[in-house]
Amino acid sequence: MRPEDAILVVKRPLVTEKTYDPIEKQNKITFMVKEKANKKQIADAIETLYEVEVESVNTARTLHGKKAYVKLAPKSSAADLGSRLGLV
Repeated sequence: MRPEDAILVVKRPLVTEKTYDPIEKQNKITFMVKEKANKKQIADAIETLYEVEVESVNTARTLHGKKAYVKLAPKSSAADLGSRLGLV
């Protein structure tokens, strides 16, 4: 995926009290994503933008938009990504 397309899929990282604990405990990080993006597109966009390896993606629709819970592969660290993004 081209970086220009990836930027359109991933809107922003999301950190709340509920999404903060899984960063260190489950190696998961949460993003707000485009409403029509599928799991494959989200995984490709995260890998392209942040140079990490994605293991799985779960999505949920909320009143505020679509959330993607991204579990990173063991060799990629969500805590490191969070600190690069200024979240942790």
